[in-house]
Amino acid sequence: MQFDYITLDWESIWWSLMMAYGVLILCVIGIVISENRNPLKALGWIMALLLFPVGGIILYFIFGRSIRNVRMISRRNRRRLLKLENTLPLPKLDKGLSAENRQRIRLAYNIGGANLYTGNQIKIFNNGERHFEELFDDLRHARSYINLQFYIIANDSLGRRLRDILVERAQAGVKVRVIYDYIGSFDARRLDFFRRMKENGVEVHSFFRLSFPSHVNRVNWRNHRKVVVIDGNVGYIGGMNVADRYVRGTGRGKWRDTAARISGPGVAALQYNFAVDWKFMGQPLLCDPVSGIPDGVKDCMRGVTLQMLASGPNDRWGNMTLLFYKAISTARRRIWLQTPYFLPSDGLLKALESVSLAGVDVRVMMPMSADSKILTYASHSYIEECLLAGVKIYLYEAGMLHSKVMIVDDDFSTLGSTNFDFRSMEHNFEENVLLYSAEANEALTRGFEADASECKRLKLADWNRRSRATRAFESLCRLLSPIL
Repeated sequence: MQFDYITLDWESIWWSLMMAYGVLILCVIGIVISENRNPLKALGWIMALLLFPVGGIILYFIFGRSIRNVRMISRRNRRRLLKLENTLPLPKLDKGLSAENRQRIRLAYNIGGANLYTGNQIKIFNNGERHFEELFDDLRHARSYINLQFYIIANDSLGRRLRDILVERAQAGVKVRVIYDYIGSFDARRLDFFRRMKENGVEVHSFFRLSFPSHVNRVNWRNHRKVVVIDGNVGYIGGMNVADRYVRGTGRGKWRDTAARISGPGVAALQYNFAVDWKFMGQPLLCDPVSGIPDGVKDCMRGVTLQMLASGPNDRWGNMTLLFYKAISTARRRIWLQTPYFLPSDGLLKALESVSLAGVDVRVMMPMSADSKILTYASHSYIEECLLAGVKIYLYEAGMLHSKVMIVDDDFSTLGSTNFDFRSMEHNFEENVLLYSAEANEALTRGFEADASECKRLKLADWNRRSRATRAFESLCRLLSPIL
């Protein structure tokens, strides 16, 4: 019997594999170029693919893919949801609004479908304890439904208090729905924190659940929103997650944040954006009723005009980036900004510097030390050029400043979940309330000034005394800022 032996030409196989791999690299580079993204960012990915082919491809498909223009909800379902809203047609804008606010309103409407609502009641919280006491009291009085979403719901005493209230309301017949972020609430999810809710009738779903390898690319797109809607006439929005540190602080001091309670027509926008997220996760379309009637709570601002602007990595325009740019570029007298992480894009940084050099009072407040060393150093790398442009920089020394607030002139302000950084404006799903109210500006101004008393205001000469090693590390961290 005669056997034929196959001789493998390993050199030919090697070159064939290299050619196939080269074609794959070129295809991925073609995808990067075709997305028409920021040239420097695209060049960075191309260099990574060429210098580190295997790792570059893996990292690109995990962190680099764009979902720009991906629709979260069909046009048909969007029309059905919008029928629930009672809005003010833009052509009938109050003549008392400034020309600058008219521009901001139209921009938010055109880029994000942010309808305008008048006659709202607003209460602003600069204190986590007061915020959660009022929120929990409103939840206990829910009669029809509760729609709640947070980036972080922690398995601690505050998180368990929330869970107990939601379970009790669900057992009483209230429809309770919860969205938590799969990454942000990792510890609670890992410890089966949400199981008791599910076992007692609460509908609980994680946003962008990860699974390997099919959905590993979702890790970079997180839902950072903090929103509650109760019975269609009370809503909450802001920067506070559900964790003990927002009430008790940490060993390093306070955990300072800002949130708002809203009652009136504007709650419809919070409900709409929650319903979009709910549908996006494959759940039934929500058509919960929205009353639009203020509840008459004490100690609140009345007659407030507002919009709700949602943003995400699927935005066509980059909603929050454009909104911030418009707010800054049209400021006449002042821009006061609070953010835990100050990592602006080149465009936003130049906008701040240009209005400051033109005589506008620009103040930026950030933590002396944030909850991430890398983010702290990256944020500090922008300080020197801001000081050179006349921007006043305040470093919060009483703990962690987690507030996300912008105050412009005397009649426009915004607060919500959006940090002044790349991640919030390019990768996260965020939501802010836009307030066209002198009274709201006054309330936020009082909070800013109170915080300023616990800050160190920087002087350029003092800041320039940093060591060369510190400057070098800041510059290194800044290089990472687009992906932090």
